[in-house]
Amino acid sequence: MSSTCDPQYAPAGDVSAALMVIDSRLKAIYDGRTGADPEQLLLMDPFIASLGPGGVHDLLDGACTLVFMFVTWLRKAYEDHGKDVIEYVVPELVATMRSMPRSVRPEFIPTMAGMVIAAGTGLSPSLWRKQYGDWTQDEMNPLEATALLLAEHINRLTGDHDYATRLITNALTSADQG
Repeated sequence: MSSTCDPQYAPAGDVSAALMVIDSRLKAIYDGRTGADPEQLLLMDPFIASLGPGGVHDLLDGACTLVFMFVTWLRKAYEDHGKDVIEYVVPELVATMRSMPRSVRPEFIPTMAGMVIAAGTGLSPSLWRKQYGDWTQDEMNPLEATALLLAEHINRLTGDHDYATRLITNALTSADQG
């Protein structure tokens, strides 16, 4: 029996825009910048505003698609070593988010962990979250942090600062060609 949260029913959203946001954050981290880059913030606000309501929903769906794709890659990598992705990724994700109280308020950590667990069990994070109502403005930073932390986890495992971005870019290129 198919679940209503099966990824085949989920909108992919604007994966490219979501990846652009995550990639720019990763580059800032790897360049050793702490805090938000003021120049980047000046560019990001007009970019988000230019999306309009439909575009923002597409960006959210795109971020959820990134979460799903990152967790799927991590699940396969951990399974290759006889390990469970939920056991190894979720505790680290939760601990890291707990250390980021300005970006991720504690009350949003269970939702973000739930999205990762949903993805780890083959469910769409977007459809799983939708069961509980519309996204709130307060969930935007935690969602971005979740995708960012998953991408950074992949990059750390592979020893390549661009691996997660390349992984998604290659998947998008393959989808466009197929």
